[in-house]
This record gives sequence, structure tokens and C-alpha cells, in this order.
Amino acid sequence: MKRFGFVLAVMAAASPALAQGRPQTPAMTCGQVHQIIAANGGIVLGTGGYTYDRYVVNATACLPGQAVKTQFVPTRSGACPVYVCFDPTFERFFDD
Repeated sequence: MKRFGFVLAVMAAASPALAQGRPQTPAMTCGQVHQIIAANGGIVLGTGGYTYDRYVVNATACLPGQAVKTQFVPTRSGACPVYVCFDPTFERFFDD
């Protein structure tokens, strides 16, 4: 019975973290988006509806062998340039 109580307590403590949503870029200004990315190094942000991606401050937040490219996310202040990691090997593979 003690084990059941322990498991129940752990699950209850973890449930608020599961309920937290990711920050949504349309509700922020471009400056706020850049600030939250810089503060975390890399973070998953929602871009509206069910779309999301991981945005990074620079290539050091990517996996080895990955590079960064610019994407634009919607914000209250218009389209905002941010960096995403990508694998350049696949980029060259699909080039004509």
C-alpha cells in the first residue's frame, strides 16, 4: 500500500508539468521571442494551432553536424526571423 501511495504522489507532482502549454509566438512580440530563445538557448515554441518547432540561439544549440537556417514565425509585431537546426546532408541530397 505504501508503494501505491508513493506512485500516486509522484504522478500528482508531475501532472502540473504535463499540463503546461508551450509559449505561443503569435501572443508575443518579436523581441520577446528572441529574449525567450536567448534565455533558454533552444526552446520549443508554438506558432499557432497545433504547429510548433524548436528554435535556437545559434548552432551551438544544435546536434553535432547540424547547422542553422533562418525561419520566420508569426508574432504580434509581424514576421520574426529565428534560427532552426537542420541537417545539411539532407539539404544537399534533395538539391537538383
